[in-house]
Amino acid sequence: MSPFDPAGLSVKDFKTDQQVKWCPGCGDHSILVQLQKVLAAAGVDRDHTVFVSGIGCSSRFPYYMNTYGFHSIHGRAPAVAIGVKCANPALDVWVVTGDGDALSIGGNHFIHTIRRNVGLKIVLFNNRIYGLTKGQYSPTSDFGTRTKSSPQGSIDHPIYPVSVAIGAEITFAARALDTDVQQLQAMLERMMRHKGTAFLEVYQNCQVYNNNAYAFATDRETRLDNVVYLEHGKPLIFGRGRDKGIRLRGDALEVVELSRVSADDLVIHDEAASNSSMAFRLAQMHHPEMPEPLGVFRAVQRPAYEELLMGQLDAARAKQGPANLSALFHAGDVWNVA
Repeated sequence: MSPFDPAGLSVKDFKTDQQVKWCPGCGDHSILVQLQKVLAAAGVDRDHTVFVSGIGCSSRFPYYMNTYGFHSIHGRAPAVAIGVKCANPALDVWVVTGDGDALSIGGNHFIHTIRRNVGLKIVLFNNRIYGLTKGQYSPTSDFGTRTKSSPQGSIDHPIYPVSVAIGAEITFAARALDTDVQQLQAMLERMMRHKGTAFLEVYQNCQVYNNNAYAFATDRETRLDNVVYLEHGKPLIFGRGRDKGIRLRGDALEVVELSRVSADDLVIHDEAASNSSMAFRLAQMHHPEMPEPLGVFRAVQRPAYEELLMGQLDAARAKQGPANLSALFHAGDVWNVA
């Protein structure tokens, strides 16, 4: 086999011959194309890249990536991906999931992957609906959402994925929008280079069952008043005229007019803060009460699970010598079965 040469890779190298079977206008198309662009630009070795998915519209993703991949079972993509990463830590392992797949049946796996800081890159497509099964409300659907399974309005309160991730002490958490392709590419590139669990929530439109769920962030006339971009080391300023900011008053964040306060009074975003309390506060900001944050909430370093695991294995080999399966089978109490 000839050595891998990253020069000359293009988006076409990451496409397969499979027809992309998502609805026209679905935000999944944008996420697929932007990730293919990012991997090509970074010169990623396809032979060392694996995509693992669960069940849902988003989980068709491995079929469309010219890399290795697993289309696994509902909610269990992180468990399968952990096995892949621990078996071969040299691989780049991505998990592609949806709001229902990750946060309903898969919620337990999602949390414990984060807790362990396994070196996975988890992209969650959040359209706030079950699209594949034809429009039931999901764990992230707004309170009162009317669907076929909640005709009088959902009485469930939504889960906010970034809040859950930060609450589990994730080392990298970010949010992007499917239609903001430059920012989406930037977030994918950031998470690609992170060691440890990297999580990206993508606000993604389902044109059929939950159209315009994120109109507040996509409408060109109003979006700049409804979102705030998180930039490390910079004050939280937003608005069409860059005339509004976010200030911490007591224990709560509030919107202020820059004409009435100094920029020195605003929160300075620190994605690398060891304490996750401010990142969690930012994750609790939601439209319409507050502008919705986009960007990197948290990016800190902690030893990855697979590195610690390999360290233990190396220490055991150094102390006990090479493994001997036959000796293990015949060690301790044994007996013969007639």
